[in-house]
Amino acid sequence: MTPSAISTQPATSTLSPETIARLADVSILASLNETTLHCLDGATEIHLPAEEVLVQQGETSRFFWILLSGAIAISNTSNDGQEVMHHTMHQGVAFGEVQLLANIASAATYRAASDCELLQLDEEQFWLLMTSCPEVRKAILGNMAMRLAKLQATTFHQEKMASLGTLAAGLMHELNNPGAAARRASSQLRENLLRMHALTAKFSKTEMTYEQKQCMFDLQEFALGASLPQPLSSIEQADAEEALTTWMEASEIEDAWKMAPTLVSIGIQAQDLERARITFSGSMFSDSISWLVALISSMQLVGIVEESITRVTDLVQAVKSYAYEGRGEKQTIDVNASIHATLVILSHKIREKQLTLDKSFSPDLVNLQTECQGLNQIWTNLLDNAIDAAPQGGTLTIRTWTEQVRTGPQTAPRADICVLFRDNGPGIPPEIQSRIFDPFYTTKPVGVGTGLGLGIVFRIVEQCSGTLRFTSAPGDTEFVVRLPSTRA
Repeated sequence: MTPSAISTQPATSTLSPETIARLADVSILASLNETTLHCLDGATEIHLPAEEVLVQQGETSRFFWILLSGAIAISNTSNDGQEVMHHTMHQGVAFGEVQLLANIASAATYRAASDCELLQLDEEQFWLLMTSCPEVRKAILGNMAMRLAKLQATTFHQEKMASLGTLAAGLMHELNNPGAAARRASSQLRENLLRMHALTAKFSKTEMTYEQKQCMFDLQEFALGASLPQPLSSIEQADAEEALTTWMEASEIEDAWKMAPTLVSIGIQAQDLERARITFSGSMFSDSISWLVALISSMQLVGIVEESITRVTDLVQAVKSYAYEGRGEKQTIDVNASIHATLVILSHKIREKQLTLDKSFSPDLVNLQTECQGLNQIWTNLLDNAIDAAPQGGTLTIRTWTEQVRTGPQTAPRADICVLFRDNGPGIPPEIQSRIFDPFYTTKPVGVGTGLGLGIVFRIVEQCSGTLRFTSAPGDTEFVVRLPSTRA
């Protein structure tokens, strides 16, 4: 309030008949008789010029006002500094009781939309009025209840709109991983097709026996029909790749170290290639294996494109389920395969930071029977956070296992699926650990993190009747997801 801009008339012991007559237009006082209205004796009449501020947002005002004439505009300033107009109060409105009774600061700015005349009671006069005049007290409390309900509804709407705005701003960040994965896969797929074309042209100029043609066909059939093997641990995979690389180099296959991981990924071992080594001679054997690897890689890249598109859909569904709890169709999910697919999509980030990936997938992990949607988003966000937190050259650990849980003395044990993600980064500071699951809370710089990750993860895990727990200390941050294998 600007004292120089507001003119006041000295408080009088008795309100004038003209003022009493004007109070009849005040909605909360309309049912009171003239005698009762004299409870307001002693109030101060003030004049507020147009555009002058009566109360600033965040100010703690200690007055109760009755608007005798004119209009007052109510607005507040949003987080981005924009002033938002809510509504305008007109003659006959009483206000200010919420701040006095609840002892809170004003949530809005009150500014004169035109020249105004008001009746003003200070805090002492207000409480005297509340204790000495039951009829007025009842009217004021009823008005406060209505105003608080509107205030809560407005606040909820503002928070919801702010959340949706943050959500929309973060979608591009969250979509980056599957979008970038699909783009890289498409580029690599083009390279594979060109490589296969060059090798096919080379084969067409070479006389091939029936046995060689049949061997090539059998290799193709094996590659296209091979089912994904059980995911290997980091040590098992490294050992398999090293053994196959050694055999391929001894067989004079070019770029053996590049091709071995692709062959191992579908379960091919040295004995599976022995027939081709015998059937083909010289560089033709190396070319046939290179053609086979290009075929396998192309099929995997198509899978990555499909998975990336599915992941975009999962993200949209995850955002939708965050705002509106939905129900999907019951499905059976292989959690090991789901996490493995996520690792494929995020493998470029792991390579960029030169992280050591220590993974151990339980071969006896039960399948997840669930109606929850967006499960892949759990693995994506927890892995992405762990990768970002780990130092350059650090370690990322993933574990899966099943635990039997008995929920009561008379109930059969329940199988819970447990998934652990651990990084050796700096850890989460103790002072913010209680807030990390808050929607949109993030400690990352602007433009790097939106806070969506853990908020969405926590919501999806809850919808799956599971739990999400974490511990964190410098050099060791661990998140454990526990999901009942069958949701009741």
